[in-house]
Amino acid sequence: MEQVIYHVPVMLDEAIEGLKIIPSGVYVDCTFGGGGHSRVILGKLNEHGKLIVFDQDQEARKNVPEDSRVTFVAHNFRHLNRFLRFHKIAGANGILADLGVSSHQFDQPDRGFSTRFDAPLDMRMDQRQELKAANIIKTYSEEKLHKLFEEFGEVTNAKTLARTIVQQRRSISMETVNEFRNALHGTVKGNPNKYFAQVFQALRIEVNDEFGALKEMLEQVPAILLPGGRIAVITFHSIEDRIVKNFFRSGSFNEIETDKVYGTKHETPFNIITKKPITASKEEIKNNSRSRSAKLRIAEKK
Repeated sequence: MEQVIYHVPVMLDEAIEGLKIIPSGVYVDCTFGGGGHSRVILGKLNEHGKLIVFDQDQEARKNVPEDSRVTFVAHNFRHLNRFLRFHKIAGANGILADLGVSSHQFDQPDRGFSTRFDAPLDMRMDQRQELKAANIIKTYSEEKLHKLFEEFGEVTNAKTLARTIVQQRRSISMETVNEFRNALHGTVKGNPNKYFAQVFQALRIEVNDEFGALKEMLEQVPAILLPGGRIAVITFHSIEDRIVKNFFRSGSFNEIETDKVYGTKHETPFNIITKKPITASKEEIKNNSRSRSAKLRIAEKK
């Protein structure tokens, strides 16, 4: 099977070092992609070690090494616990998640992730799902679009953009990247490439429910990690980073009722290893611009 070159893994050494690999341990790579992180983990495991890798993009299967210690799961990591149980994995010594989109996905014109190519507005990481970016453009209300572009894309004129989309879609087709860009050229503020990169980011996050999937995965971690086991998460968006930081602190997304007199400190199942997130070195940023916005957080199960 031909290997697909995905992208250079971000903060590879820092993430692997943070996991404190046990040679006979069980490890999970939630975002296999090109297998960059996985290959290094595998190199640190002995014949008794196991590596379970998740990727909802079927293309990633081409990168799985022929190794009896590796199990590939062609699904979103939100189904973590379900598939670990299916493969009779009772617990893990380490979990890694490198979030965001691979360079390979951006470089495939027909996937619609990039503003560089004219293609259908798709953006599905999992081609089996129904919701595409074009569906969002065609059906979401002005209010919903406004919130989406403001929160997920940090688009400065999100309200104007949402209103323009709703007005234009009544008479103009916005099924492809170029149709979408041309319909909105009068709405662009600042650098068009940067502007549409933010717009596309918001659509991609919504299409793939990236924040919802992250929350679901994190909620399963306390039951999966063995005592002393570690989780390392690399984020590329401020909301992602905040989700991870808050979960490591409390071990839950549920609101904790506080006693007005004594206060209530919720007992987290984690020891936080990174008080502040680790960021890429100047050298790495110079060699890989994608690493500029990356933040790595690590926690250990008590």
